[in-house]
Amino acid sequence: MTMLSTYFTLGRTGLKVSPLALGTMTFDDGSWGSAQEASFSIVDRYLEEGGNFVDTANQYNGGVSEATLGAYFAQRPGVRDRIVLATKFGGTLHPDDPNAGGAGRKAILAQLDASLRRLNTDYIDVYWMHQWDRHTPLEETLSTLNDLVRTGKIRSLGLSNTPAWWVAHAATTAQLRGWESIAAVQVEYSLLARTAEGEQFGAARAFGLGVTPWSPLASGVLSGKYTRTSGRHTDSRRTGYTAPLLTENTYVLLDTLERIARDLGTTVARASLAWVRQQRPVTSVLIGARTPAQLEDNLASAEVTLDAAHLAELDDLTAPSLNYPHPFMDEVGIGYQQGNTTINGVTSSAFRRS
Repeated sequence: MTMLSTYFTLGRTGLKVSPLALGTMTFDDGSWGSAQEASFSIVDRYLEEGGNFVDTANQYNGGVSEATLGAYFAQRPGVRDRIVLATKFGGTLHPDDPNAGGAGRKAILAQLDASLRRLNTDYIDVYWMHQWDRHTPLEETLSTLNDLVRTGKIRSLGLSNTPAWWVAHAATTAQLRGWESIAAVQVEYSLLARTAEGEQFGAARAFGLGVTPWSPLASGVLSGKYTRTSGRHTDSRRTGYTAPLLTENTYVLLDTLERIARDLGTTVARASLAWVRQQRPVTSVLIGARTPAQLEDNLASAEVTLDAAHLAELDDLTAPSLNYPHPFMDEVGIGYQQGNTTINGVTSSAFRRS
């Protein structure tokens, strides 16, 4: 049995995806990430282990990521249809053209056609809105995507980096209009970025959406290469992301992950990925790799299972500070509503104003 031989449906669709998705933002000309030959090897190895969910975006490396996958499909006839291929729209490739980016009808149609050409395919399995477009009416975006599903150019819809209120509005509008439903959300989520557990996960549960976390290793901070004594800010390209995260609290977390990894005979990176994979309502975790060695380490996380004690310890260590009204509901609202009772496993004490 291969590492990724257990699959999950994406939200309320019939689309089956592997628990680890292959992110291809690192596919470029080799100047930063992996050049074409190495990228091909990474995809080959991912598929060998049973993975079937490949994720890219129109703007990744100016379109090179999509073009690399297109070249891969051209060299391997028949592989494309066995892959759940996801790409994103919204990012502009023409900064001087105000209609080249965003989620308006003109932009979506042009971006999709360009992505299909680069990817050497005639359809996209999951088409993500890369981020919320504050300038475009929701109905224009959704009706355009609905039309594209009807033509067969795209099969399922997703929302990435989008406020939960917009997600809820979109899911409700699609349902009421009889348009194609939203399948999933893609959110930043890791032991160092857990605020999605509030509104984003709440919307996912309410509307039955799949969840695909990105940056589960927090830009590499949770990969195991950073310690108290070495590895600080060694990659100038990532310093802007990693430096703010390398605090004393993070080193306490890394010490804990190192101990847990030793107990399980695994690595810090695999333990970190396993934690994300085991959270509800996570469907498929996006992993990325610049080298085959990085891919192997990430893939092996599928074989790691943290027990209840490990999960509880890591949960307590990294509990997020959620926005209002979550603190009020947790501190006051439960006891105010249910008094000294236990309901659905939630126990409370009656709220008393002093």
